[in-house]
Amino acid sequence: MRPLSPLLLLAFATATTVAAAAPQPFTGPDYSGRYDCQGQDDHEGPYTGTVTLALVREQSSGRHGAYRFELEVPGYGRYPGQAASDGAHMAIHFALTDPATKDYGTGIATFRKTRDGRWQFSKWYYEPEFKGGNFGSETCTQAR
Repeated sequence: MRPLSPLLLLAFATATTVAAAAPQPFTGPDYSGRYDCQGQDDHEGPYTGTVTLALVREQSSGRHGAYRFELEVPGYGRYPGQAASDGAHMAIHFALTDPATKDYGTGIATFRKTRDGRWQFSKWYYEPEFKGGNFGSETCTQAR
């Protein structure tokens, strides 16, 4: 038996990779909605805010969800961004609309259901440039 040529091996590997990456219908939990949040920022202290998550169904596949994200914090402003979920976990990127503040970062959240059936998430975030570097956490519960 002759060994396969490198070109044939590459074609097979590419076809296998493309087939494995074919989009599937979204089957994960849909975390879309408005959330009331309470947070603790290392530099700014306690704060409240509102998060809105909106599923981008055409960019979601299998258990992986794509989301538009926006956090609104009274007295600070709007932090639009995007998020990607994998089951109960979500990675989030956000940035204040005023880029001069360098108030942007990345967070990781874990979702669970409350006793009354609403989604709730706990998020930890890191901001590499805001006031020399910053971090914080928040807990957000889906509004009724």
